[in-house]
Amino acid sequence: MARPLAALAARPNVTAKLSGLVTEADWDAWTVGDLAPFVAVAVDAFGPERVMFGSDWPVCLLAAPYGRVREALADALPPLSAAERAAVFGGTAVRTYDLRP
Repeated sequence: MARPLAALAARPNVTAKLSGLVTEADWDAWTVGDLAPFVAVAVDAFGPERVMFGSDWPVCLLAAPYGRVREALADALPPLSAAERAAVFGGTAVRTYDLRP
């Protein structure tokens, strides 16, 4: 999986959304540790400035409430600065989708 992801990440106009993680895991028994390796590969390939949180709502509700999904991604992220975390949880989406407050 890492090689195709790296090929996409080599394209500067491509961003990655971290979404659907909990519903691809065991709905009743997933842990942050199950998610962390996949999150690390994406963040390593794209960097936090090109990765964004995606809840996969309402589908995520099959495996966890929205708040738990967000918390799980926050816990699964590799060590990042406050600015890098802000990018993952909003800044990348604002820039990618050209959102205006």
